[in-house]
Amino acid sequence: MTAIPGLSDAIERTIWNAVEDSIMWPVRKVIPILLGDYSDLELKPTGFVVEDPLTQHLVVKIYDDEGLQSAKLIGCAHICLNELEPGKAKDIWLKLVKDLEIQRDKKNRVQVHLELLYCPNGMNNGLSKLFSLNESMTSLERVLKNSAEGKEVSPNGSEINNRREVIVRGVLSVSVVSGNDLPPADIGGKADPYVVLIMKKAQIKSKTRVVNESLNPVWNQTFDFVLEDGLHDMLMLEVWDHDTFGKDFMGKCILTLKRVLIEGEYKDSYELAEVKSGKLNLHLKWNPQPIYRDYQ
Repeated sequence: MTAIPGLSDAIERTIWNAVEDSIMWPVRKVIPILLGDYSDLELKPTGFVVEDPLTQHLVVKIYDDEGLQSAKLIGCAHICLNELEPGKAKDIWLKLVKDLEIQRDKKNRVQVHLELLYCPNGMNNGLSKLFSLNESMTSLERVLKNSAEGKEVSPNGSEINNRREVIVRGVLSVSVVSGNDLPPADIGGKADPYVVLIMKKAQIKSKTRVVNESLNPVWNQTFDFVLEDGLHDMLMLEVWDHDTFGKDFMGKCILTLKRVLIEGEYKDSYELAEVKSGKLNLHLKWNPQPIYRDYQ
């Protein structure tokens, strides 16, 4: 079999990676990217154990899978962990380069979109914030809080380890406040923009009203979404130009819900992707109604 072109190198690389992952640090994790349609791709966060956030950095490498041949490196990027604020989700776009050691690489190799969350040992993971932190919690509140942390309380008050999956159910309120510097879509250099809001996993859609002849529209509209699994859902916002006989695409942005799950409420601006300019100003708020089920 090793006589097949490219197979020997692929086998050797696979063995080397397995040995490297078992004896070397930092940890390397491979996240496959599916071919074809990405519309049903589920959000699956990946975690690492951090030893020293002041000196460590996260390296991301994107490969093109060549099948039997060795995978081809498309580009790589890195971020220093000391740039992350503990307990705060960071949404970031990193430009890919061919070699992290050679800074002369100016080729545009597209970007990788990451959401990073660093939680030091002992810090609440965000799910425990869904419950009251008052010292005078009832026995039921104490059981629910410990359930979110994978613990169970016995009748005598001691904790029992018990793995449970937290289904982060609740109501997400999204206020589409305004847009800035949207790309023109009409001949006169204007546009008639509106925003389509899509909850990916819940398959729920809503849209704002149309603002005529504006590249800096103000909507100030709020939409409530009842979600059964907020931890694994994504909010997609698409901006379109309304025309009598159709519509023109004006950009989009995609958000996970981890930040609003942790902070409860925040306001921020998001740049639009796939267009030259434009951003949306949003206000997100989360009203939790968590439920639990035991791991099978």
